Amino acid sequence: MPAVSPYAHKLAVIPTAEASVVVDGVTTHYWEYGDVSSPIQLVMIHGFRGDHHGLEPIVAELGADVHVIIPDLPGFGISDALPSPADINSYAHWLSGFITTLNAESSVILGHSFGSIVVGASLASGLPNKRAILINPIAANALKGPRGFMTRLAVLYYKAAAALPAKSGYALLKNKAIVRVMSETMAKTKDPNLRRWIHEQHDQYFSLFASRDSVLEAFETSVSNDVSQFAPDIHQELMMLVADKDDITALPEQKLLASRIPGTRLEIVEGVGHLVHYEAPDFAARNIRDFLGLKAAS
Repeated sequence: MPAVSPYAHKLAVIPTAEASVVVDGVTTHYWEYGDVSSPIQLVMIHGFRGDHHGLEPIVAELGADVHVIIPDLPGFGISDALPSPADINSYAHWLSGFITTLNAESSVILGHSFGSIVVGASLASGLPNKRAILINPIAANALKGPRGFMTRLAVLYYKAAAALPAKSGYALLKNKAIVRVMSETMAKTKDPNLRRWIHEQHDQYFSLFASRDSVLEAFETSVSNDVSQFAPDIHQELMMLVADKDDITALPEQKLLASRIPGTRLEIVEGVGHLVHYEAPDFAARNIRDFLGLKAAS
C-alpha cells in the first residue's frame, strides 16, 4: 500500500496549472501554483535528478496566496535537455532566459541543492532579481574534502551509464536498489510513513531525464561547481535555509558561505539532512513567507 503524503491535503486546495515556454530553443515545462492574479512572487529551481514534484511540499505549506512557478530543469522531468555540451554557464543562461520570458524579474529566486548552484551562477552573471533563497546550497566543491572519494565513484557510475549500450546504461541509471541507497542515506526522519513516502517519491521521479548524456553533463556540472565560487559576485539580498545533518554540505561550510555574502540571513533547522523540502517544508515555508513580507499562513 502506498505511503500517504503528509502534504497532499494542503496541496489539493492550491490552484495548479501546467504550461511550457521555449527558452533559446529549449522547451521548458513549468507548473504554476497559487494566486495567478498577483505578480509571480517566487520561482523555485529543484535539485539534481529531481523535478518540480520535489518542491511541492513547500508550496503546500506556503498556502494558496503565494504565486509560485516551478520549472522542470532542462533535461529533467519532461523538459528538453540543453544543447550538449552543457555546463554551469548553460544552466545560468537558461535560467536568465526563463525569468525574462515569464517577466519574473521582480520575483524571489529559490534554488535547492544543484538548483542553488544554477541560481548562484545566474545571480553572479547579472540576473536582475534583487532577492534570492538557497535551500541546502552546495556550499563547497564536492570533489574536495572528506566526500571527494565517494563523489569520484559517483562520477565513474554516471560515466559508465553513458558509455554502456543504451539498454544496459539506462538500467544502471534507473536501478531501484541504487536509488534506494541514495534515498536511505539522505532521509533523516524517524517517521515511518514520511520515510516511506520519501522513498516512493525518489522511486517515481528520480529517473525521469532526457538522456544518459544529459544526466552525466548535469552531474559533472553539479560536482565541479559550487555556490562559493560565485559568492564574490552575488550582491542580492539572500536567505539561506540549511540543516544541521546535511550529508552533502556540512553546517560549518554553510556558515562559511553565508559569511562570504554580506547581509545573508541564515536559518538552521535541527535534526534534518539534505531533504528540507520533504522533511521540514513548514520550516522553509515559514521563513519564505517572512522573507516575502507575508503574514504567517493561517
